[in-house]
Amino acid sequence: MSYIKEEEFTKKIDINLWKRLLEYALRWKKLLAAIIVSLIVVSFVDILYPLLSKYAIDHFVAQQTVDGLGGYIAVTIAVIIIQSLCSVCFVMGASDLEMRISYDIRQECFLKLQKLSFSYYDKTSVGYIMARVISDIGRLSEMIAWSIVDILLSFTFIIGCIISMFALNVKLAFITLAVMPVLAIIAVIFRTKILRQYRLVRSINSRITGAYNEGIMGAMTTKTLVREQQNFEDFKILTQNMRHASGKAAHLNAIFMPIVMFLSAIGTALALQIGGGQVLNGVITFGTLSSFISYTTQLFDPIQQIAQKFAELQNAQASAERVISLLDTKEEITDSKEVVAVYGDNFTPKKENWPPIIGDVTFKHVDFSYIPEEKVLKDFNLHVPAGKSIALVGETGAGKSTIINLVCRFYEPTGGKILIDGVDYRARSQLWLQSNMGYVLQQPHLFSGTIRDNIAFGRKDATEEEIHAAARMVHAEEFILAQKDGYNTQVGQGGIRLSTGQKQLISFARVILADPRIFVLDEATSSIDTETEQLIQQAITTVLKNRTSFIVAHRLSTIRNSDLILVIGNGGIIESGTHQQLLNQKGAYYNLYTHQ
Repeated sequence: MSYIKEEEFTKKIDINLWKRLLEYALRWKKLLAAIIVSLIVVSFVDILYPLLSKYAIDHFVAQQTVDGLGGYIAVTIAVIIIQSLCSVCFVMGASDLEMRISYDIRQECFLKLQKLSFSYYDKTSVGYIMARVISDIGRLSEMIAWSIVDILLSFTFIIGCIISMFALNVKLAFITLAVMPVLAIIAVIFRTKILRQYRLVRSINSRITGAYNEGIMGAMTTKTLVREQQNFEDFKILTQNMRHASGKAAHLNAIFMPIVMFLSAIGTALALQIGGGQVLNGVITFGTLSSFISYTTQLFDPIQQIAQKFAELQNAQASAERVISLLDTKEEITDSKEVVAVYGDNFTPKKENWPPIIGDVTFKHVDFSYIPEEKVLKDFNLHVPAGKSIALVGETGAGKSTIINLVCRFYEPTGGKILIDGVDYRARSQLWLQSNMGYVLQQPHLFSGTIRDNIAFGRKDATEEEIHAAARMVHAEEFILAQKDGYNTQVGQGGIRLSTGQKQLISFARVILADPRIFVLDEATSSIDTETEQLIQQAITTVLKNRTSFIVAHRLSTIRNSDLILVIGNGGIIESGTHQQLLNQKGAYYNLYTHQ
């Protein structure tokens, strides 16, 4: 399988992207407003403290009096209580907002993954997707709920400090703030470097997640091929790259933050030197200098926080780009607006408008290619009358699976058209077709839960008797009842607690319960034992009666009773006929059959 390469994002901080993400916070306007009001109050109180100190120094200390001290203490205590309550409200509100944002984004990502076409999963690794919907979304929700709000409120606090400083002493304010342009230039220089490095970190992290997934899923193959050492070496290279990239990002941050702190110290030193002289000359009071120094210190503290949050924002930018790119991924197979208006979509179907399906399938001059210059099917024509069984055989890569994927509309023809009951299937909804289609894979997939849950997976409204009847029809009930908990037996993740043959029988029962008009069997018996295959063959004979079916098989003994056998190759049909007719021709099918 070829995987989609990790996107190389090279843009600078994208304000529009973050505006789009902020929309998730704006969905919870009341909660967000409460958080902002709480932080504004906290910021206002922080700005008020130096003024309270100025009053205390100029009134109580300089005049050596305690008149009004009780009132001053009462006001100070009230201010502290208000600030503490607002801090609690902020922390609780931001935590709640983070969870809500994470929930909303994950919901939309999962919905998008449900809508994406089969081709997306055919080309995208599980680890790549998991890194987005788990770690990237977690990082984004934290940034939106905490860091972005902090940045906005830090700017508010800085503006308040600057206004207060100019109100106290204009000359001193200009001198102290002289270092800010230098600080801005340094921030711009470091911004691009830090952002590029964090993008690399996120890219490698996605590959590590994918390596873990493949290592776990392919553990048996790894052991049988004695690949442990090579896999470890490959993984070691990945983690070393991760360590180097993370280390470089940390080093850039380690250099950036001390520079910010150094410039902050210069600003404070200038305020002390110039302000001290003004105190000695009687230009300003000692209380004014004290509160000015407090503002200077408090001013550069949020600047340092903004610098740190900005670095985190640069880190999260890579995550934001990845998540938004997933949400913006276009579905390759979609229904037209006209079709949706009549028949609905996968989430709001209008089943009352669905026509009954008979099962007549026609390929008319169909071309198809995964890569534009390499056609898998060329001017492919085929008519399958309703209720007939068609077997597809041929060499690996000949196009057998492509044909059934086209029938199921997992892909669409790049040329020509496919008719279901005489109508181009693009004129009907995907859900209409796929609701009337049963698909049994070579490697059956079961979901965590009970055997009953898995049989009824496609029909949650199925009765107990219908579930049992489906199991009996495919000869699965015997092994089910032999289990300790019968139909309530837990199958484990992916059906790990059952054998491949047992899983296949359950998957057959699941499809039969859905009662489809068109069956697709893709190597459905190739990975099971002979005894189970005989059971499934008996089930197939019963189930496929009067249903249109497409059977892909390498075991030619399993398709001898098919109404028509097609030998696929060179982008089309090499031979066609019944089992005996093809043997009599002594051509490609004869060679395949005799070799087996």
